[in-house]
Amino acid sequence: QVQLVESGGGLVQPGESLTLSCRGFGITFSNYTMGWYRQAPGKQREFVAIISAGNVEMYAVAVKDRFSISRDDAKNTIYLQMNSLKPEDTGVYYCANRMANIWGQGTQVTVSS
Repeated sequence: QVQLVESGGGLVQPGESLTLSCRGFGITFSNYTMGWYRQAPGKQREFVAIISAGNVEMYAVAVKDRFSISRDDAKNTIYLQMNSLKPEDTGVYYCANRMANIWGQGTQVTVSS
């Protein structure tokens, strides 16, 4: 059974950092582009960042220069390092393989003072 499991969410203050992890089971990450998406309360799910099998990265304008996506194919895991967090970064963060339509259950990130 294919499964993506996110972890690392939590409550932080504005300006602080957080690192999310996503581990895959039943899927070999090295073959795929993997990504992070988020959904704020009352809003549609939106793109955050992706990393290709060849380690090419792309970011949403809202997070570029603050967030960094990386992958460790040996651990079948991708990461999202989030720095200088803002209240508008609050939401549920999902790991996904869009091509295969495989999504994790999400992890909550709340940025609040």
